[in-house]
Amino acid sequence: WSSGEYAVYPGRYQLEEYGSVIDASRTSINSYYVDGISLTHGSPRQHVWTFVAGLQENFNYKDGRYQCPCSVGSKQLPSVQSFIGNDYFCESGCPGRWTKNTPYFSDPLWDGKQCGSLEQECCQAPGLPWFHKVLSSTTTDYIELRVCADQGTNDEDVPVEKFE
Repeated sequence: WSSGEYAVYPGRYQLEEYGSVIDASRTSINSYYVDGISLTHGSPRQHVWTFVAGLQENFNYKDGRYQCPCSVGSKQLPSVQSFIGNDYFCESGCPGRWTKNTPYFSDPLWDGKQCGSLEQECCQAPGLPWFHKVLSSTTTDYIELRVCADQGTNDEDVPVEKFE
């Protein structure tokens, strides 16, 4: 969507989590580079913001490689794509140990609330639940919102509750 010329883009997104949902191994902005939401503009795509869905709030599954990049003990931070930089929020809705095909609807993502012990830094990101991005120049490009995942909805999903 686009509402004319802009250089600053504020917004807020809230989802629930279903299953295992993080994949920061994809390196192209044109791919499903994250399990969560990708906001881009322009052609070629330029990054606006990424909303990452982490696996668990309180446990480091497989030595932290599936945790939010901002989580204690995460192995994701060195692999966050350069086009993302610090322009992301990450949170998990799973308070215990992840179980396949289990919905975690009681803790919406990216609201900075109900954060587990490993997510405290993630949930203190400036501005949460609102992101604020200043673009390098004004544009009239449409904002593209993509819900991305590397597996089918039978294993993982991030149903959209609201976006503003």
